[in-house]
Amino acid sequence: MLLAIDVGNTQTHVGAFAAGDLVGDWRLATRADATADELALATGGSLRLRDLDPAAVDGLIVSTVVPRLGPEYERLGAAHLGARCLLVGPAARTGMPILIDNPHELGSDRLVNAVSAFAKCGGRCLSVDFGTSINVDAVSAEGEYVGGAIAPGLDVSIEALSARAAKLPRFQLQEPERAIGRNTQAALQSGFAFGFAALVDGVVARMSDELGSGVRVIATGGMAATIAPLCGTIDEVDPHLTLTGLRLVWERNR
Repeated sequence: MLLAIDVGNTQTHVGAFAAGDLVGDWRLATRADATADELALATGGSLRLRDLDPAAVDGLIVSTVVPRLGPEYERLGAAHLGARCLLVGPAARTGMPILIDNPHELGSDRLVNAVSAFAKCGGRCLSVDFGTSINVDAVSAEGEYVGGAIAPGLDVSIEALSARAAKLPRFQLQEPERAIGRNTQAALQSGFAFGFAALVDGVVARMSDELGSGVRVIATGGMAATIAPLCGTIDEVDPHLTLTGLRLVWERNR
């Protein structure tokens, strides 16, 4: 069994694959100071809750935007699971040429999303990841990573506004009933939901013009289910896009 682990700044998304099929997935809060022992407790408990045997794990592939956690996951694999651990980085074979100024600065999560989106679409495509930041990443018709855009994520923006504007309350984002809010809560819902949908549509439209005709757009990430339906440019929401990309990269490095 393969564990595909996407470590974000806020959440860690884990998927368990058996014979190429996703048999379980879960999300945990990311703790930048977590040790291998603590990761082992969380991993073993999460597997057992889904009637999956930790002893069946024979491989881990990890994409992390928290550099300190990379070695801890390697120790998790070696000391607790007896499994090989592959960290997605410059040495990993992805099968995707990276055509940007400095390939080493590309986040592994963005690259994995691009790999997964191209495997799904087979041509020009964009992946839109609604996470701590909103990442839009572009792949050419030939399967080359050609660049992208990064914008603030919704949760970060909500927290920042609440911290700087004393009279504006924190709120749980959901699809608003109308654009013209009739109270503060409704106005915040409208501004964030429709505003970020417009941001994504604007970036996607410009990037699609640069890529050429026939671009498909795949969304993923924690807020995708809320914002993607309000966008006019997103073709599909795939909550497991990153996990699938990790599995593909693992298979290309065996």
